[in-house]
Amino acid sequence: MDVTKFIAQLRDIGVNFFTGVPDSRLKPLCNYLIHTYGISKHHIIAANEGNCTALASGYHLATGKIPCVYLQNSGLGNIINPVASLLNDQVYGIPCILIIGWRGEPGEKDEPQHAFQGKVTLELLEVMDIAFMVLDEDTTCQDLEDKLTEFQELLDSGKIVALVVKKGGLSYEGKVKYHNENRTPREEIIRHILDVVGEDIIVSTTGKTSRELFELREQNGQSHQNDFLTVGSMGHSSSIALGLALHKPDTKVWCIDGDGATLMHMGAMAVIGAMSPQNYVHVVVNNSAHESVGGMPTVAGNINFVQIALGCGYKMAYSASNLEELDKILERVQCQEGPIFMEVKSAIGSRGGLGRPTKTPSENKTAFMEYLRSVTQ
Repeated sequence: MDVTKFIAQLRDIGVNFFTGVPDSRLKPLCNYLIHTYGISKHHIIAANEGNCTALASGYHLATGKIPCVYLQNSGLGNIINPVASLLNDQVYGIPCILIIGWRGEPGEKDEPQHAFQGKVTLELLEVMDIAFMVLDEDTTCQDLEDKLTEFQELLDSGKIVALVVKKGGLSYEGKVKYHNENRTPREEIIRHILDVVGEDIIVSTTGKTSRELFELREQNGQSHQNDFLTVGSMGHSSSIALGLALHKPDTKVWCIDGDGATLMHMGAMAVIGAMSPQNYVHVVVNNSAHESVGGMPTVAGNINFVQIALGCGYKMAYSASNLEELDKILERVQCQEGPIFMEVKSAIGSRGGLGRPTKTPSENKTAFMEYLRSVTQ
């Protein structure tokens, strides 16, 4: 279904506010919203999906109108609490339309982190008492109109409904190009980090960061045993790294994070600062974009990560705008006590033909834990 017709039907029932976390299945929707509304009071890309539902609640309280929240199905975990304890019709009864990108749908080849989530997506909606419609490439405008008419009674009674979008369920002919003013490729940033880490432990965030780390190790003829490539669980790599740093205090632990992931669960930075592991280096590659799902913007270009890190209790915090500045910081942190924070500003984009890890998550875990056992306490 063409997304312009899709949005027009939502407007027909009074929807004029959208907030969400971008998803590749919903790229046509995300591109349309950016093209039409940009980032404004009508469209907000939030830090995480729970943040979205709370924003949607505030919008409804202020206007009495129906908000729309979009998300990948992996984000359902982030909305269960506010959906159950805030929006639910047995609590405040705040109506909302969820648009959910269905990754890992049964029968479709997808990444391993999506397999189980995809299998239980519809079951989760049923358990949460959320009526839903599945959209695929054969869904017509009449199909959607009929379902929205059916949903109207539920929305009027303060319930939540969902539109679950399969691959190809939405389309958009418009082109939106995402870019920033930075020129340094993320892969080169990771390459320069690898030049200094030696046998240190690396935890890399989900998406292209882990893919690039894996390929760089392959290019260098290096083992992958030092690296934990986080798949799924966006926003949690820094906490995984903290758990490792606290229990392997004689080994330096590097977390290579992204700005979208850091924003999603920024409270982890406060815990890292409070626990103060001396062997922890937290690198945030900041391209101010959700690049792995299309390049839609984050708010990371508008905030000062260095001040945030210092406020959270990191011992040192730096920001680099290019590889020369990065190399000077990398040399400096070798002899400094952590936790250390490093922001490195990056361009949006990756090289063509970027591959994916050839090891399964289970194989990565086994090799990584075997290596950790060889590291002294």
